Amino acid sequence: MKIIKRLLPFALLLSFVVISYGINQSSPSSQKRGKRPNVALTVEVQQINEQDFQVIIDSYGKLTPKTQGQLTAQVSGIIVSVSDKFFEGGFFNTGDILISIDRRDYDIQVEAADAELAQTKVAFDEEIALSNQAIKDRKNLGSSNRASDFALRKPQMAAAKAKMQAANAKLKKALLDVERTQIRAPYTGRIQSKLVDLGQMVNTNTNIAQIYATDLAQIKLPIKNSQLGLIELPNNRSSSNKKPEPQSVTLSNKLGGAKQLWSATLFATSGAIDQMSQQVHLLAKIEQPFSDPTKRPLNVGQFMTAQIKGKLFNNAIVIPNTAIYQGSYVYVVENDTLQRRNITIRYQNERQSLIASGLQPQQQLVITALGQVHSGTKVKVNN
Repeated sequence: MKIIKRLLPFALLLSFVVISYGINQSSPSSQKRGKRPNVALTVEVQQINEQDFQVIIDSYGKLTPKTQGQLTAQVSGIIVSVSDKFFEGGFFNTGDILISIDRRDYDIQVEAADAELAQTKVAFDEEIALSNQAIKDRKNLGSSNRASDFALRKPQMAAAKAKMQAANAKLKKALLDVERTQIRAPYTGRIQSKLVDLGQMVNTNTNIAQIYATDLAQIKLPIKNSQLGLIELPNNRSSSNKKPEPQSVTLSNKLGGAKQLWSATLFATSGAIDQMSQQVHLLAKIEQPFSDPTKRPLNVGQFMTAQIKGKLFNNAIVIPNTAIYQGSYVYVVENDTLQRRNITIRYQNERQSLIASGLQPQQQLVITALGQVHSGTKVKVNN
């Protein structure tokens, strides 16, 4: 029994060796295969051709009146009547009487000035008569001595004439004050806010309303510094005598319903770079923004998007944005292989890019979406 226990480990070891040998001898033989053949990528290409390309620059801005200001009283008094157009949002025409001030005091001043003018006319006529009589008396006396101007009453006559002219000016001023008791609209426009009302006492230079003209509105459009070379800046040179061609702008109004398009025209460049955004602003004007019967009227203060017509590039290379990787390179096919080409973009919109450098006409641009692919990869063009 002791002998068996001693031989058992050796027996187990021998059995393990025999089994391992058998397994190795019975394992199937592996067959070596050759290298996989290179499979070419299938891509779609687009031949690069030169074309004319119109740059359209996107911007936005707030609609403001082109002409606006304060309507101011030029005389003092009690407001005795207001027009039915005198309310916030009210429209008015040139010459409409918006406010009337009590004119009775000014009518009295007219009467006093008229009476004063009549007195000065009498005094002036009297001096003329006295001067003529003095000249006649010297002729009758046969005096050969030269008479002084004072003796001929010339200074007295000049003084009387001056008083008459002053009285006449005083009358004109009194009549003008009467006219100014009726505050008239200086242009066709709209009341943005009214500051006074019926029965209120106003003084000279009191602001009575904030108004603006309705014939034109304007919008200030910021332009990126990188886009300044893509547009002719209007009215940007003090020495230029050549009138620039009007550049069109399309404005979108989405307020109050479906989008409506308005035509505008660039007319000026801002006089300085905006200190907050460090950008140049263009000014566009819109004609009759409140009276087009086919569209919803615009509103002062509303924001609008804009598309500005920029420069037209002839013989330009334009490619789809989907063919550009990381904004800096594309793939082209040359001799059935992919080749990476670094590019410089001059302008880009939502769909296309205007290429400044890196591509040539007649090259085959890959428009299939690719991942990280090395130059030299074999490809097959899908016709």
